[in-house]
Amino acid sequence: MEFEITKKEDHSVVKVLSTKLDTNNAPELKSELVVLGNEGEKNIILDLSECTYVDSSGLSSILVANRLCEDAIGAFILCGLQPDVEHLIHISMLHTVLLITKDADEAEKLLEEKGKL
Repeated sequence: MEFEITKKEDHSVVKVLSTKLDTNNAPELKSELVVLGNEGEKNIILDLSECTYVDSSGLSSILVANRLCEDAIGAFILCGLQPDVEHLIHISMLHTVLLITKDADEAEKLLEEKGKL
């Protein structure tokens, strides 16, 4: 598995351990995210801090996670974007629909604040 899943009290952190999120591992990530959703997880943080390349399959898995969280009335946060990945997110205009933070700590603080609302 090229992912590390850490389940916390009110959210799960999924960290991609590979430098690439592409057709070779994106379907596995998508499956893991669907399993999390089916287990009732509504808040997911996807940490791409070790990932320097994402293709359309990777973007698709990111969007699946976002939709799962939205459908569950939760939050999906993308964090740790490397420059090339961040550029792809911007040119595909996904920064307008995704919640993005600098790192997982900032994402967890955001979820904590959101939980207080």
